[in-house]
Amino acid sequence: MSNKDAGAIEQKASIFNVQRFNIYDGPGVRTIIFFKGCPLRCEWCSNPEGLKPGYDVMVKSNVCTDCGACVEVCPVDMHMILESNNKHKVRRDIQCIGCHKCEGVCPASALFIAGEEKSISELLEIVEKDRAFYDTSGGGITIGGGEPLLQPEAAANLLMKCKQEGINTAIETSGYAKQEDLFKVAEFVDLFLFDIKHISPEKHLEFMGVRNELILSNLQELIRRGYNVLTRMPLLKGVNSSKEDIEKVIDFLKPFRECENFKGIDLLPYHKMGVHKYQQLDKEYLCKEDASLNVEEMKEIESWFKAHDFNVRIVNH
Repeated sequence: MSNKDAGAIEQKASIFNVQRFNIYDGPGVRTIIFFKGCPLRCEWCSNPEGLKPGYDVMVKSNVCTDCGACVEVCPVDMHMILESNNKHKVRRDIQCIGCHKCEGVCPASALFIAGEEKSISELLEIVEKDRAFYDTSGGGITIGGGEPLLQPEAAANLLMKCKQEGINTAIETSGYAKQEDLFKVAEFVDLFLFDIKHISPEKHLEFMGVRNELILSNLQELIRRGYNVLTRMPLLKGVNSSKEDIEKVIDFLKPFRECENFKGIDLLPYHKMGVHKYQQLDKEYLCKEDASLNVEEMKEIESWFKAHDFNVRIVNH
């Protein structure tokens, strides 16, 4: 084993979920590794437990019995029983250290610690379990998050090892990363699933918490350098679905329309599958209005792209 390989195996990644048998995020049947931490704060994020680095305590308050067993074992005193009503409360001003003691003693299974450290070799063992499905379907591994480019060394090492094993690789990314980190990972990526959430820097700041100049620059550079890129647009009514918004995206992508490595556009309808997680984290879900687009509206947006000869499809998760 080379020193480079040994370093890759010793490298660890902070993750919060592994999803097997996925058929939406890249070609074929895929295993998705969700990396923890994200620089964006999208109002509709369906993985709020993946936003912060470290660990997050999730509480199913509807099944919690307020017994206080977690209070007794927590080494950092995150858990408490309120004197006013004898109800369990998590102190969110204290950082969980990931010991899982509270999770282990909860008689109602009301607690879950989101976040764990996995070595590259441990992640490879998980990925290899479904090797037969990758081989028959053209699938492989997709790393997402959160934002995997916040952990560029771990992401690059995992993808490198997968490539060495002949496993197809993809990465879901917001593109909000230093260019040096992006291209540290890029050489081991077969397909970028690259989000365009809004074309306007001001609107991007309003709804996602950061401006998008870096994102758009990184997208352009990836395509120019010949990397395979599939752009993806999560679509929300009142946010980025107007004819004006879409026409600006079309104008931005037109120079790449004929590039062989530009693989087109996936349109992703808004969904509320992660809303329950906000309550479990004592967070507010900021997307107050129903941002859903109906089938006809999605088809109309699709037609705007098709009118300019883009390869486009609607992907319903």
